[in-house]
Amino acid sequence: MEKIVLIGAGSQNFGLGIIGDIFKSKILEGSIIFLHDIDKSNLANTKSIANDYKEKLGVNYTIKASTSRKEALKDATFCVISIEVGKRFDLWDQDWKIPLQYGIRQVYGENGGPGGLFHSLRQIPPILEICDDINSICPDATIFNFSNPMQRICHAVTTKFPNLKFIGMCHEIASMERQLPSLMETDFSNIEYRAGGLNHFSILIEVNYKNTGKDGYPIINQNFETYYSDLVNSHDGGESKPGAERGVFRELFYRYKYLPITTDSHLGEYLQWAYSIADHDAILEFYDNYKEKCLSFYSDKSSYDHFFDLNNEDTHERIIPIIEGILNNTGYEEPAVNIPNNGFIKQLPSDIVVEVPAKVDKNGVHGIKLENYPQEFGALLNLQSGVIQMTTEAVLKKSKHFAYLALLADPVVSDATQAERLLNNMKETQSKFLSYLK
Repeated sequence: MEKIVLIGAGSQNFGLGIIGDIFKSKILEGSIIFLHDIDKSNLANTKSIANDYKEKLGVNYTIKASTSRKEALKDATFCVISIEVGKRFDLWDQDWKIPLQYGIRQVYGENGGPGGLFHSLRQIPPILEICDDINSICPDATIFNFSNPMQRICHAVTTKFPNLKFIGMCHEIASMERQLPSLMETDFSNIEYRAGGLNHFSILIEVNYKNTGKDGYPIINQNFETYYSDLVNSHDGGESKPGAERGVFRELFYRYKYLPITTDSHLGEYLQWAYSIADHDAILEFYDNYKEKCLSFYSDKSSYDHFFDLNNEDTHERIIPIIEGILNNTGYEEPAVNIPNNGFIKQLPSDIVVEVPAKVDKNGVHGIKLENYPQEFGALLNLQSGVIQMTTEAVLKKSKHFAYLALLADPVVSDATQAERLLNNMKETQSKFLSYLK
């Protein structure tokens, strides 16, 4: 019997989505789903909804909940982390907009750029505390992290706890399942592909037709303009069509000849030239819609009812197939996991956490080397190595100076004086979370 602990189970979307995925698994039947959150109200709400669907669907699971992390972790075999420190959108607005006042032209401000740094400085310390407990209570558990900023959180954890089985997970790779069939004019079941890079900064490396073995890139190049023109914003009508935010996306495809996995709000965070060509209207619209959806999540049953449709075999996230692959020793290939680089992408240092495909078996998750990774795109990725490493140093050393060095290493930052002023401002504005930096 497995014990799956959901840390941050009261958060919008995450908790119920994962529970719905677990309910669909025949292999995990009889397992304990243990919910943990520091917010008593949201935790109770998640448990109540989960129990309602458990009874309605007649599935065989035990659901428990506690605000005590140590109680939750006892005998855990799998841990899933998805937390957000503080009032998410209030802080996100600060991360995004305050750097702009200092002339730092960053995009979005969640994972990269100065906004990504301040987000990391808040998120990493409590996640390290969680991992410290896991290391003491259930060190053999497999840990899946969904919290952002993925790159920096995973690097800090794997630096401090190199022996933990810590895997970062992101659903951006699912965009390939939606887009490739149209681009390649075939069913997804006839497509094999590999993608990789850094989380939210990844490209399609190779793609082929299974039935013929032919390279899929020629037809992607042929259909690219028509397909993505139909998806981009329709500003004249005041509404965005699905798949907007393609300014940076298009530039990367045209210049580097590889299809990006995600769109401008993520890609643009890591590039010093992105602000000038990003689709800011679509990014703002996406952000506003996402914020509204998250803040009204529990008030609308339709927001989560689809998670519990047992007739739909698709999972909300990818961790259940991985868990099943470990338990059944399947050896299948998972398209994207975030793990320390071990020569998987030759251009990046070994300690940097990369997003690569992996084989899954009874011994866990094993990254696959991406042969012939394009040197030119690797050069872009490597711009982030120092930023990531300095962020980890800032947290582990509790050092304001290293936080400043992380800003200076960031390609988005072009003014040292303004960077220092920004850091002083943010340390005061977010003093509740950043006072540990000395």
